[in-house]
This record gives sequence, structure tokens and C-alpha cells, in this order.
Amino acid sequence: MPLPTVEHETQPSPVWSVIWLHGLGADGNDFAPIVPELVDPAWPGIRFVFPHAPVRPVTVNNNAPMRAWYDIKGLSIADRQDAEGIRASIVEVEALIAREVERGVPASHIVLAGFSQGGAMALSAGLRHRDALAGILVLSAYLPLHDTIEAERSGANHATPVFWGHGTADPIVPIALGEQSRQALEALGHRIDWHSYPMAHQVSLSEIEDIRGWLSERFADA
Repeated sequence: MPLPTVEHETQPSPVWSVIWLHGLGADGNDFAPIVPELVDPAWPGIRFVFPHAPVRPVTVNNNAPMRAWYDIKGLSIADRQDAEGIRASIVEVEALIAREVERGVPASHIVLAGFSQGGAMALSAGLRHRDALAGILVLSAYLPLHDTIEAERSGANHATPVFWGHGTADPIVPIALGEQSRQALEALGHRIDWHSYPMAHQVSLSEIEDIRGWLSERFADA
């Protein structure tokens, strides 16, 4: 069974889907309020899907159970990566994509989005997905399992557009880590639309405006 979700459809019988993954300790309700601010009335019908990550103990938070896509084992989020948890969540994201396809939205009309840990999962799952997606939206995140991405990435998503937004004063996911991940993907030939903002670990109004413009391009490309 796919993970439980919060969903919002902008029109009946949507022809696009945006699967949006939350950050560590949040849930699917975290970004649902962004829909009214983000949506352009000119867009086609879209189903926004905000899944709840599984609850698991998180090492850096004294093993407190919380919603998390994978464990964080070290003070630096890229240290001692939880490969097993990341790969399990890739399977969960694949199930969410498959459900949208079953509901009549092809992979080419699906945008995979995420914030922080959710953004890391959007990259991890999106670049490995066997069918071409419409786009990958990465907010305040980084690329985990970077040492295996070259071998495991899907050729179908080699040219998939990636929007990447990051705060210059981010204390949780340092912008240097985001830039290292971006450069690694660019070196493999991936197209990254990079944006930095004078903010911490958050989403700003100017970033929402840029996301709206980028999504408008995706919907117009179809």
C-alpha cells in the first residue's frame, strides 16, 4: 500500500501530478498550504500529493521516533548515511508514482518535489526512476548516496529538468553541501536550474515565485 497522503486537486480529473515530500519531523500537511500561493489559474488540472513519511527513530535526535524518510546518524547530515533507509524510501516514492500512473497521469506529467530530506529523496528516487518524469524540484537539500548515482541513475531522466533552490544561510543543509551535489550532477551531464536566496532553512516568497515560473515551463512543454 502506498503511504498515506494529503491531496489537493486544482480541477476535476487532473492531468498532472506533483508529489511533494516533506522534511524531517514534519508530515504531509507541512507544504499543503503552499498550493493556493503557488498555483497559477492558467495551469491545467493538477493533483498535489503530500505523503507522510514513515515514523522511525532518528539517531541525532536521541533516537526519538518521528516521520523521516531515513535516519540521520551524524551531526553532519551527509555522514554515515542510512543507505538502507534511503533505498526503502525510494521504493515508497516509486509506489506513489505508480499510483498516479494508475490514476491516469503518465510519468511524463509527474513532478517529484521535496524540501530538505524530502528534496534529497526527490533527487534520489527521481534520477533512478525508469520512465522520464516532467521535472524534479529540490528545495534546501543535497544528493545522498552520491557515490552510486552514476551507476544507478536512469537514462530516461538524464535530461529531466531540475529546479534547485537553497538558502545562503542554511544551518541545517549548508549551501556548500548543496553546491557540491549540484556540481556532481552537472559533471554527469544533468541540467540544474540553480537558485540561491538570502534565507535560512526555509522557503521564501521569491523562491515560490521562481518555482511557479519553472512549473509553468514544465506544463507548457507537454
